[in-house]
Amino acid sequence: MVVKGTSFQNSNDKPIVYGDVEIINPARRRLRGEQEKEGILAQTVFAGFCGTDYELMHMGERGELDAKFPQGQKRLINGHEGVVWVPSENRFAIVLIRGGNSCDPTRYTEEEDYFEYGCDKADGLFSDMNYYNPDMLLKIPDGYVKDGKIPLSLAKKLVFADPYACMIFQRERMEDLGEAHNFRVKMAQYKCDEKKARELAREETFKRVCIFGLGTTGMFIGDLIRQKYPNAKIVFVARSEPDSPKVSFAVREAKASYVKNDFKSNEELAAAIKDELGGTASVFIGVSGSQVEHDIAFKYGVLGCNGIYNSFSLGPQVKFDTMPFGFKNQLIFGSINFRQDHMEEAIKILEHSRYNEIVELIDKNEFTSDPKHTYDNKIYSKGAPLKTAVIWDETYIDKTR
Repeated sequence: MVVKGTSFQNSNDKPIVYGDVEIINPARRRLRGEQEKEGILAQTVFAGFCGTDYELMHMGERGELDAKFPQGQKRLINGHEGVVWVPSENRFAIVLIRGGNSCDPTRYTEEEDYFEYGCDKADGLFSDMNYYNPDMLLKIPDGYVKDGKIPLSLAKKLVFADPYACMIFQRERMEDLGEAHNFRVKMAQYKCDEKKARELAREETFKRVCIFGLGTTGMFIGDLIRQKYPNAKIVFVARSEPDSPKVSFAVREAKASYVKNDFKSNEELAAAIKDELGGTASVFIGVSGSQVEHDIAFKYGVLGCNGIYNSFSLGPQVKFDTMPFGFKNQLIFGSINFRQDHMEEAIKILEHSRYNEIVELIDKNEFTSDPKHTYDNKIYSKGAPLKTAVIWDETYIDKTR
């Protein structure tokens, strides 16, 4: 079937194009041990733009996308955030992005494989319609659909289901690692049994949190830590003005404080972060995509002894001096993705959130007329909105709600 859509390709000058694209329907499985199923058609209603899409576009410019294409194809329909309409089931849905022949899609092993709609080996949302495994079309909350339309405010919130689910996983992963990493220290410190020590270690993992970078992922993890750990000290670090809408929103939602990264030296910046935290960080979360992250954490000592470095940025190399690193007993981990239960939890939280306030729309015709120019000069330009989305099919959107 031929539909209209945008797709990535290996091309220096046209790494993303809009036009006719033939959609395919290979059988896929959600999890290891489950039956492979052909997809069912779903129409794209609302879609969000993600930094991953932008990086994939740059990979296309460099001719590096071959491993990302669906089997037998030379293109990848992008898009992995949004809402679709499933005609055969007469309902709206959120696409569960990650699946494959793996027991736990957050951490596949070498003999397993995976796919991600719109990102890796499977086409995504930026087309009029596409095929999706029927088990990977998650329900939206009840009570919102009226006269066959979904409120624009809800669509804006649900566009974050993918990245928010990823941050729920990040919090879970830091909890697991922090507990295992430090419970013996707490046994010695508090003279308690292992069960109590594990509880203390988990709680104190988030005693002082530095979130270096303030895109949506940084904002979300701050929000999620605050929801579960009310006593956490959370500090965001970014380059935006303190009174900018982005910073104001993030600080309010996470009940956090803020350090603007405009110091003359990294040493001064690190000192300001430690001063705002009231000590060194128990967790340092790098989400800025900048090379300076690891220097601030390790070289300039923002990450404390027994602390966790969560490397979530795509691109930077993490470097550290092995001598102090070993004696400080620090832990580095990097892990992206989420499970279905994470996305289902994200949908429930987002339903009652205010995240629709940070989503701005771009006209579909403006985007499709020159996708690359729009990515470069509007969606990811200096001063761009914190989140940009597009109404792909206005038939299903109620703009009054």
